[in-house]
Amino acid sequence: MADTMVKTRWVYAFGGGSADGDASMKNLLGGKGANLAEMSSLGLPVPPGFTITTEACVHYYSNDKAYPPNLKEQVAEGLKTVEQLTGKMFGDAANPLLVSVRSGARASMPGMMDTVLNLGLNDQTVEGLARLSGDRRFAFDSYRRFIQMYSNVVLDLDHHMFEEILDDHKDRLDVHVDTGLTAEDWEAVVADYKAAVERDLGKPFPQDPAEQLWGAVGAVFASWMNDRAKFYRRMHDIPESWGTAVNIQSMVFGNMGDGSATGVAFTRNPSTGDNRLYGEFLINAQGEDVVAGIRTPQPLTKIAREEMGDVNPSMEEALPEVFTQFKAVVEKLETHYRDMQDIEFTVEQGRLYMLQTRNGKRTAKAALRIAVDLASEGLITKAEAVMRVEPASLDQLLHPTIDPSSPRDVIASGLPASPGAATGKVVFTAEEAEKLGGSGEAVILVREETSPEDIRGMDAARGIVTARGGMTSHAAVVARGMGRPCVSGAGEIHIDARAGEFRARGKTIRAYDIVTIDGSTGEVLQGAVKMVEPELSGDFAALMGWADEVRRLKVRANAETALDAQTARQFGAEGIGLCRTEHMFFDPARIAAVREMILADDVAGRKQALAKILPMQRQDFVELFKIMEGLPVTIRLLDPPLHEFLPHTEEDVQAVAEATGLDAAKLMRRAQEMHEVNPMLGHRGCRLGVSYPEIYEMQVRAIIEAACEVAAEGRPQPIPEIMHPLVAKGEEMKFLRELTDRTAKEVIAEKGVAIKYMVGTMVELPRAALRAGDLAEYAEFFSFGTNDLTQTTFGISRDDSGRFLNAYIEKGIFEKDPFVSLDQEGVGDLIRIAAERGRAVRPDVKLGICGEHGGDPASIQFCESVGLDYVSCSPYRVPIARLAAAQAAIGEREKDR
Repeated sequence: MADTMVKTRWVYAFGGGSADGDASMKNLLGGKGANLAEMSSLGLPVPPGFTITTEACVHYYSNDKAYPPNLKEQVAEGLKTVEQLTGKMFGDAANPLLVSVRSGARASMPGMMDTVLNLGLNDQTVEGLARLSGDRRFAFDSYRRFIQMYSNVVLDLDHHMFEEILDDHKDRLDVHVDTGLTAEDWEAVVADYKAAVERDLGKPFPQDPAEQLWGAVGAVFASWMNDRAKFYRRMHDIPESWGTAVNIQSMVFGNMGDGSATGVAFTRNPSTGDNRLYGEFLINAQGEDVVAGIRTPQPLTKIAREEMGDVNPSMEEALPEVFTQFKAVVEKLETHYRDMQDIEFTVEQGRLYMLQTRNGKRTAKAALRIAVDLASEGLITKAEAVMRVEPASLDQLLHPTIDPSSPRDVIASGLPASPGAATGKVVFTAEEAEKLGGSGEAVILVREETSPEDIRGMDAARGIVTARGGMTSHAAVVARGMGRPCVSGAGEIHIDARAGEFRARGKTIRAYDIVTIDGSTGEVLQGAVKMVEPELSGDFAALMGWADEVRRLKVRANAETALDAQTARQFGAEGIGLCRTEHMFFDPARIAAVREMILADDVAGRKQALAKILPMQRQDFVELFKIMEGLPVTIRLLDPPLHEFLPHTEEDVQAVAEATGLDAAKLMRRAQEMHEVNPMLGHRGCRLGVSYPEIYEMQVRAIIEAACEVAAEGRPQPIPEIMHPLVAKGEEMKFLRELTDRTAKEVIAEKGVAIKYMVGTMVELPRAALRAGDLAEYAEFFSFGTNDLTQTTFGISRDDSGRFLNAYIEKGIFEKDPFVSLDQEGVGDLIRIAAERGRAVRPDVKLGICGEHGGDPASIQFCESVGLDYVSCSPYRVPIARLAAAQAAIGEREKDR
């Protein structure tokens, strides 16, 4: 048993030109530890140290916060190695080794977890450090930094307490910057710091370096589960199970006088992608001074200083010899890692040390520029360039965003349902939005929730806010399709529509007050905020071209208006994967005829009303076919229950009756007759086509007549794909196929134009997936409606899920919202089964998905893995889907190697 325990290695050393690990081991050593090992092996100047593995953190949390067996012995061995390399001793009063203790997860999480510097200082070792350095001021400056940082990170004391003590000393001494304090001043500050710790804790500040070290290791492990780290992981899909590594490294000091410095550098500009060194540094400082804003850092290069109009010298001017060495090192690192690097460094009395390198975080604009430039420079291949850009980040390029430098007065938060930002006057009704928006005013539509009837107001608004609903609610789906920013599920907003106001966080916002919404963060801000307009560069076109060369999946768009279709084409859509015909029915010009059809008492009456809708519906399809120029267009026949087209309150019924001449009593009676307890599973979808075949006959006729009209004009022949929603049984599909073919043949015979069309179904019920072979006898294509398939598989209403899904995610029951990213185990299994059984009956059955998951990169990866033919998403997500499909194809090829 003992032998087995010894075999587990928890500690990996680095430094002195060699290392136990390398860059490929980031899963075990974390990104920071793996790169410190790699830099050591490259012969770069890295202070020696060692890494406690991520597996130790996982063990810690799996065993009631107990350290793994043999960890303490292995840490002691690691310290001995560092002592040998530095010639110093940990805890020795005469020649003390001081260390930093830093976190380092396998995915970069900047600022989310904890760090302790100068560890090992106490009342004895500070004197040894003063003698060794010949600089008592530096020694006590380091000690006061350590007390403050350790007290905050490990002892959980408020850092403001220490800042107030320091400010009191500076006020008393009439000193404005820390560098103005003498050694005696720092000794007095240290004494006050220690007294404050003892007063708050009831015991003195820890003096034993070993106790300090294990306190810091425990604090780093604990920081893996702090609130900000958990939030960051959720935001970036980083699994909790990964754990963090701990890096223990000998200290080097940037605060040893004017020949010392510390700084942060990027090998290229992380905002623009420009190929020039970017960053800042501080003379006579430690790392936290750069990021904490205590002093204003100086630029690294002379040209950057001149551009900023800064009078303080750049690093290039202040430390020219070190800068020349530093520039050579960073160029070597970028070439070695073949990517833009984010680097931390320290200069100790004229000697350069590298403390960290990692692939730098960057904006979408910079990511595109850097990927294309690196490929053009021959450092990476085009396929690697495609893999370097995060698909979801392209949203930043397609929508206006809030200027990062602008102040944000947040008055409410909800879900980031549709990206982009917008400013406008608050309105509470779709009618008001349409009226003001139509006259050129910018409005933000604020509703409890939206319905299909609000479509014109949503279109007129610059942005949408709802108090209820999730990421795939009606508001979210429609807003994404229109490219409108949307914040949904902002539950802290309390709307009083009669008073024309909403309240949130103690503030009252009235109709016509100005607000700004950030659909990328889910925030509602008071007042107007400065925007940054999107710009698509040549780099975007180049990268998308490379992506299209390697992807297999086709990418279509969900679109039912001419504007949606044109936008989709501009973004590279290869057809329409979902045209929802019900949105066309809500147009004011035809809603009266729709309601007349619903009120009709017999087939003849319904057909008479449908005849009024037919020419309008036909014209809709003519426009789409012309824009799509011979690309496939999948048209879903009427899906929602008919009562959605009727007014429901007495006030609304009276208004509709007066406007249309329809009978008010009959309208109210029919609305009550059609009321359903659970309309989502009620009289909707193909059940309408079975009950009222004349509705679907009219729609099929409109589709085929439109196709004939466009083809007769000599344009590219349309490819209509007629889709029947909510089919569960083969017998339903048989009935609907016969209805479709019968109507289509009649039209083709009448027009004398040969049109090819396809008939298929939307798979959105578990039974349809399980019995896909039955459906495939009559269906030539399946389009997986993953929004409803997720609802019916989980038994969860997507419009109500926002109230409880966060609790499920926080408790680890769901890793992600299943309406945002496909549930690959459950819903995914149903898709796999349907694909296999459908192809067994009809080998050439066409398969795609048209739910919101069609624009989610992780879901697209799944679609590639199961061999679907296409994905369909909202127009503004088409570029994201194209890039994600290319990355999925590359990933599948690499698996096969």
